[in-house]
Amino acid sequence: MPLTPLDIHNKEFKRSFRGYDEDDVNEFLDQVIKDYEAIIRENKEFHNQIATLQERLEHFQNIEESLSKTIIVAQEAADEVKGNSKKEAQLIIREAEKNADRIINEALVKSGKIALETEELKKQASIFRTRFRTLLEAQLEILQTDSWESLEAKEESRA
Repeated sequence: MPLTPLDIHNKEFKRSFRGYDEDDVNEFLDQVIKDYEAIIRENKEFHNQIATLQERLEHFQNIEESLSKTIIVAQEAADEVKGNSKKEAQLIIREAEKNADRIINEALVKSGKIALETEELKKQASIFRTRFRTLLEAQLEILQTDSWESLEAKEESRA
């Protein structure tokens, strides 16, 4: 067990005939007590500082650990968001491709129908022209026949 300033203060030395000067010894012991008390106080202050610094160190280590965990969680969240975004983008692209294919197929079907309708209208127009021409030719033939002239003559005679 280490000495305390009180132990030094209470220490009694045996007296001898040719011993040391008692006042010198007491004066020296008083100086030792003061120095020893100062060292003990300083030692306590250092221990307190060490305890405070250790607490702060633990606090900063906890902060560092929390920040590390937060960074890891943030990185994982970012990776998850990135992965989800890629998946969503792929789904959007697939959906757009399906829609494009559907639109193209619908357009092809419509263009096919329009082509068929156009061909049908061309045929009908050709038939109409042929019939109309036949009708006109028949009417011209009637106009050029003698029976028309006889009808004209009959009309004039009635009048």
